[in-house]
Amino acid sequence: GNPTPRLFRLPEHQAVINRMGFNNHGAAVAAAHLRQRAWHPGPLGINVGKNKDTPLEQAVEDYVACVDALAPLGDYVVVNASSPNTPGLRKLQEPEQLSALLGAVQERLAAVAPGKPLFLKIAPDLTPEAVDEVVDVARTRKLAGLVATNTTVARPFEHPLAKEAGGLSGAPVREAANAVIRRAYLRSGGALPIIGVGGVFSAQDVYEKLRAGASVVQVYTGFIYEGPGMVRRILPALAALLERDGFTSVSQAIGAEHRSARTSAS
Repeated sequence: GNPTPRLFRLPEHQAVINRMGFNNHGAAVAAAHLRQRAWHPGPLGINVGKNKDTPLEQAVEDYVACVDALAPLGDYVVVNASSPNTPGLRKLQEPEQLSALLGAVQERLAAVAPGKPLFLKIAPDLTPEAVDEVVDVARTRKLAGLVATNTTVARPFEHPLAKEAGGLSGAPVREAANAVIRRAYLRSGGALPIIGVGGVFSAQDVYEKLRAGASVVQVYTGFIYEGPGMVRRILPALAALLERDGFTSVSQAIGAEHRSARTSAS
């Protein structure tokens, strides 16, 4: 990983800046830890990326090695091509490189964990046209879906720590993440499942992501600030929002804002 300090809290903005740099003891050690766990309370995702010091032209080897070691131990696998803290990593979101990377990962995944769902984690800083290209590659490669989004390199506010390098997460990335979710949902016609991430602190935040097109919503920075009790607070409030709008299930809310827009236009 990167040298410390590499993590900065900005509580007045409900935000975190991190430049961790994939700090860990490696896939083999992670695999040993996972094998020791007899039970985990929910789906376990395996998020893989290249080492910080691996040249970009050798990145595929790192992804494949991680899949070898870890894919059989999780419920789904995520190709992370969007961390801003690994030099050159986001170049892997370009269509030609992305397709080649996904193809290599899929080939190895089929060998070591056949049928395991494969997702792609993308950046909130992609242009709308770049989102379209990523979605097209994901559909051509028949991925299980997208994770939208990672942290942002943008700094939409002034703060003494804003100059620190790294990815910004939390409330300030919410709208950018939602915009990517909307674009990806529309480009795929709702055919590509999306795991929505970025700036979730409340039931309203979850609901907005569902309506924008997310099928599942993840929490990270909100969990840091609010603690595990946030989930218990969100669920009944989310149920109330669904009931208010006449939905009897979460699935009915997925992409609802696009259906509302079409109805208003007609």
